[in-house]
Amino acid sequence: MAAMPGFIQITTTTDSGAAAERIANELVARRLAGCVQIIGPIQSLYRWQGAIERAEEWLLLIKTAAERYPAVEAAIRELHSYECPEIIATPITQGSGAYLKWLGEQM
Repeated sequence: MAAMPGFIQITTTTDSGAAAERIANELVARRLAGCVQIIGPIQSLYRWQGAIERAEEWLLLIKTAAERYPAVEAAIRELHSYECPEIIATPITQGSGAYLKWLGEQM
């Protein structure tokens, strides 16, 4: 079996379901991600500019190849309304061979 490329899951949050849909659609349409799941609304609690804030947000779970991280980050920054969006990448260290093969074929 051929070696699989490294995959990552990138997370980001948005302030609306519509914004989450727009970002997810663009990432998949541009073939920067094989799959994006949208979860929400969720409640976020964080410190921003010295104050504790609460917000209703939507969480995006973006599956992509590790080599595509810079392009995914650039696209999120382009499409996102936040001044400082959460963009965190986590390596996928294991997974179903069939799923990872499918994921690689989508990009």
